[in-house]
This record gives sequence, C-alpha cells and structure tokens, in this order.
Amino acid sequence: MQLHTLSPRTINKKNPPVGRGGKRGKTSGRGGKGQTARAGHKIRPEVRDLIKKLPKRRGHGKNRARSVKTNRIAVSTVNLAALEAAYKAGETVSPASLLARGLVRRAKGRVPVVKILGTPPAGGLTKALVVKGCTLSSVARAALTAAGGIIYGEQSRTVHV
Repeated sequence: MQLHTLSPRTINKKNPPVGRGGKRGKTSGRGGKGQTARAGHKIRPEVRDLIKKLPKRRGHGKNRARSVKTNRIAVSTVNLAALEAAYKAGETVSPASLLARGLVRRAKGRVPVVKILGTPPAGGLTKALVVKGCTLSSVARAALTAAGGIIYGEQSRTVHV
C-alpha cells in the first residue's frame, strides 16, 4: 500500500455554484428578476404585518410585569341568601366551612378569602349566624346584626370585589 493508491471512503462531492452564470442557463434556478433573484434576499414575514395590526393595550406589552398584578388575591363572594339556605341558626360561618359545604372553591390550592355580600333572601335574614374570618359588606353586616348574628375576626383590610 502506497500513498498514491489510497482513496477516501466517502466521495468529497461539492454542490455546484448557483447563480453565477454557467451550466444552469439564464437565471440559474433563481426565477425572475427583482428581490427574490438577489443574494441574501429576505421577504418580510406575513405574520409580522398581522401582529402590527392588532390593537396594543396599555400594560400588556413589554412593561406587563410592572403594570399588571399577577399575585392579586382572588376573592370569593357569597350572598346572604346562600347562607340562609345552607346554615342552621347558631352555626359558624367561616371560609373553611363554606368550602366544606361547596359554597366557595379553593383559590390556588388554599382556602379562599371570602366576602359576604348583602343580597338578602326573599324574607330577609332570619337566622342568627356566627361569622368568623370573613369580610362583610355594609349591607350584609347590618342584616346579620339585625338578625342577632355575631361577627368575629373580620379581616381588617378592605377587599374590593
């Protein structure tokens, strides 16, 4: 075996150059004239034009993180009519008991923050309920105290629904 008798296992084949005249004829596989016939041509993506036409909303673009509160606490609301139907007189209304009775759902895997709203039942609130750990609207607080209910440990911060 000598050096001039050696040959590579794979053939070193190069693709023929395109677009410089020569064997391919006329436009050398580049189609017609204009932008697409030139080297390094780029056509503006059609999707970009569609994105440009969409309305841009304030706070939902590049500065979303600074303007939109993603860790906002979801508040579950319960009306007095639902409490009238689900509880007996003297029972304790708390976020955990509301969750157990299916009146509210879990928020991010936890017991939710609950606000009791003052939509009264047809005949008004008749049962004296004990409320613990819930925020109440002013109408709900008045209806509950008028029925003889007691309010314990109301959340001090204001919760807007």
